[in-house]
Amino acid sequence: MTLYLLRRIGTSIVVVLGVSFFIFFLLHLIYPSPAVDVLGPKASPPAIAAWNHDHGFDRPWIMQYLHYLNNLVHGNFGYSYKTNQSVISLFGEVWARSAYLSGMSLLFAVVIALPLGIYQAARRNTIGDNVVTTVAFVTYAMPVFMLGLILIQVLALSFSVFNYEGSQSTSVFGVMGDWHSMTLPIATLTGISVAGFSRYMRSSSMDALAQDYIKVARAKGLPERLVLSRHLVRNASLPMVTLIGLSIPTLLAGNLITETLFNYRGLGLLFYQALQNVDYNVLLAYTLLGAVLTVVGNLIADIALTAADPRIRLA
Repeated sequence: MTLYLLRRIGTSIVVVLGVSFFIFFLLHLIYPSPAVDVLGPKASPPAIAAWNHDHGFDRPWIMQYLHYLNNLVHGNFGYSYKTNQSVISLFGEVWARSAYLSGMSLLFAVVIALPLGIYQAARRNTIGDNVVTTVAFVTYAMPVFMLGLILIQVLALSFSVFNYEGSQSTSVFGVMGDWHSMTLPIATLTGISVAGFSRYMRSSSMDALAQDYIKVARAKGLPERLVLSRHLVRNASLPMVTLIGLSIPTLLAGNLITETLFNYRGLGLLFYQALQNVDYNVLLAYTLLGAVLTVVGNLIADIALTAADPRIRLA
């Protein structure tokens, strides 16, 4: 187990380094220097050259990357050229808000999708299964922003049940208590996740229901409720463990659209604003965060899968 973890951590570091190199190269290829965006379109060539020299953009891009990598090792993610604030402090102001939005959405998605998938498998090809399957396919194929716009139109503008804008509270505890503003953003992310999770859970449950241990449990005369709760849930949920781990970076991408749509100040909205302003260091840091979450999500999924099913051995 220890050897496996060390090997996976080493592989993860290589992956993150590869992503950082690739993104740095692409960003440099598109925008060799943000001098014009920082100084303005009327900046003179000497002023641009002086800014590039002061910030190291006149050096070969590979040297710029090595310098950036050295800063990362020392915990320095650079400064935002637009706000003149460190990237660490910018992320520190909003990461908890994004974590709350993602965490609540993931929690609700799992709580809803697991019993929904089991119900569909146990009642497959019935009217209820067909209705849920249709809704799940439509929702799964729907872009995040479209689902959010529908919820805003129906529940915020037409009936004024909830606020069309995410919580503007500067305190995380204030955000947690503001359900009037946070219901629609959480529901948007939850709806997309439930659609995918329930389909996987239905398929996994149908496979489990065909296994011999389920047939033996039924032959013993156990009530269907006990067959599903004691024998089906744990085995059918194993693929969901991997799916949940892999969904962590997906939620980060979903936050980008949801936070922008609901004007909710988090990492996603911060990235969107940095993208508009060509804020180099913020863009790089957000992309690296996505890469780290991806490899960490995979690692957590593997470990959790092994803990849930002792039959699995990590090679």
